[in-house]
Amino acid sequence: MKTTLNVQGMTCGHCKMSVEGALNELDGVTNAEVDLAAGKVEVTYDEAQITSDAMREAVEEQGYDVVA
Repeated sequence: MKTTLNVQGMTCGHCKMSVEGALNELDGVTNAEVDLAAGKVEVTYDEAQITSDAMREAVEEQGYDVVA
């Protein structure tokens, strides 16, 4: 499955690395790619292993807001 998370507060390369790193560490996430300009994160994942809530929590733990 693929989903796009809208993330506020990402402004630099460090932000990008923090969010991608947090998501890629999760079991079930196969790829996370940040688009800083758009404020979006494209996540490829196995829906049997991880929920969108868990992905949202991982991003929020890095200090960024996920918006609907």
